Amino acid sequence: MFADRAKIYVKSGKGGDGHVSFRREKYVPAGGPDGGDGGKGGDVIFMVDQGLNTLIDFRNVRKYKAEDGEPGGKRNCRGKDGGDIVLRVPPGTVIKEAGSGQVIVDMSGENSRVVLLKGGRGGSGNQHYATSTMQAPTYAQPGRPARELELLLELKVIADVGLVGLPNVGKSTFLAWVTNAKPKIANYHFTTLNPNLGVVDLDGTKGFVIADIPGLIEGASEGVGLGHEFLRHIERTKVIIHIVDAAGTEGRDPVADIYAINRELDAYNPDIAKRPQVIAANKIDVIFDRDDSPVNAIKAEFEPKGIPVYPISAVSGEGVRELLYHVNGMLEEVGDEVTVFEQEFFPEQAAAADGLEEPYTVEYDASEDEYVIEGPSIEKMLGYTNLESEKGFAFFQNFLKTRGILEKLEQLEIQDGDTVRIYGHSFDYYK
Repeated sequence: MFADRAKIYVKSGKGGDGHVSFRREKYVPAGGPDGGDGGKGGDVIFMVDQGLNTLIDFRNVRKYKAEDGEPGGKRNCRGKDGGDIVLRVPPGTVIKEAGSGQVIVDMSGENSRVVLLKGGRGGSGNQHYATSTMQAPTYAQPGRPARELELLLELKVIADVGLVGLPNVGKSTFLAWVTNAKPKIANYHFTTLNPNLGVVDLDGTKGFVIADIPGLIEGASEGVGLGHEFLRHIERTKVIIHIVDAAGTEGRDPVADIYAINRELDAYNPDIAKRPQVIAANKIDVIFDRDDSPVNAIKAEFEPKGIPVYPISAVSGEGVRELLYHVNGMLEEVGDEVTVFEQEFFPEQAAAADGLEEPYTVEYDASEDEYVIEGPSIEKMLGYTNLESEKGFAFFQNFLKTRGILEKLEQLEIQDGDTVRIYGHSFDYYK
């Protein structure tokens, strides 16, 4: 069974609580606090596995949780960190937030390993809260909560070339002829229910990957006949081979069929419809009058629009070689860059939103000549934000702006180049 979609629930680990304890040793009547810190909760990590080509495992198991961090102990013992959970997915898997359908990460290109949800940070033990006036604090910091999300996983096949066309026009036969793929072939509509991938090897070229997208019907862009299930697999392709039954063996008009499929592509995603396309006028082996061939009408209609037409026979192989070399040239013009879907949903933003109403302080520390920002929501946000990434840092800046923190700094007359400290992180301030 080919599974290209799954809905799962993931949850990171909760941070371990800090511990409250005091030294109890002989001849030490008033030992200080020695409560240890809690361990960090485990992360939820997605990793590409080149050996996988289906999401079937995620249909059998739908809930995944990382380990919680252990609480701290006495004698300054730190709790053990919770174990991460690593979920392996095939290349081309797009991870979305289930409720909104927005993209969190596309496991393609350089995205081979992604920390999707960070575990909660461990809480500080009471040893950290001792001051000159409070030498025996009886409280410790609780661990940061876990994060959870419901995800929609979609496998969008990574192929250079996509085959489209109505059912029974010979796409599976063509794919079997030109590649090492072994698709099941039969003479009835929707025989192909799974996208078939194959590698085309051409002398003098590096070859390319081709995908047989299951037969489309009118209304596919609206989800008729599994349309959406199939159309998503063509979203990454750089070149489209539009296979048409030029002989009209089922009494259909090939020109009208081409327009019908292009309308479906445009309705589903206009960007796909604009990609380079070549028409493979198939089944010329059953056209007996080559001088009055229907291929001529197809060429007259589409070649003036810049769409080349190649007459072929997927059964005998006639014309196929010329078509493939033309497609290879089209790919060389397009380039090697893989289509990667942009991030639309930021889990750290959702985490920060949980604490929008929580208080915070912005103060100037004259002894250190620093501006200090503190608050539970800010600390929580830092725990889920990757400040090393450009997008993560941009979100962090936007968070400070929307919370009014940057405005507070301006009111304290902060200047460019001054230092801002936020829970162990120091930054130079610039407008």
